[in-house]
Amino acid sequence: MLRKLTTKRAGFTLVEIMIVVAIIALLAAIAVPGFLRARKRSQASKILNDLRLISSAVDQYAIEASKKSGDSIDVTDWTNYLKKDTNLYTTGADLFGKAYGNQTVDSLPHVDSTTKASLSDVTDEAFWSPYN
Repeated sequence: MLRKLTTKRAGFTLVEIMIVVAIIALLAAIAVPGFLRARKRSQASKILNDLRLISSAVDQYAIEASKKSGDSIDVTDWTNYLKKDTNLYTTGADLFGKAYGNQTVDSLPHVDSTTKASLSDVTDEAFWSPYN
């Protein structure tokens, strides 16, 4: 007597796997631009925060060194008033490598035009105020 073995095969068909892959690709296509925009916006916020830190460091140096309004302050002088071992302390530059350079007492630091242009799709002029 021959017995036919009946086995049930469990698994996914090729079509089912392709549908799942297509859904994952669609979700990734929707999410990735949002992540990239959020990353650029956080870079812009970091640069804005760096400008605030530079302004405070210049003010502190000017008070301690008895500098008057309009005096120029070298990068090595104002970076000494920042937290040690930070990127801004060691380089005196923004995230894109553009140096902030020497600063002037009682005037605000400015954003480099190429940095501002590279972040223009996530920021406007009001975002950079008063550091235009």
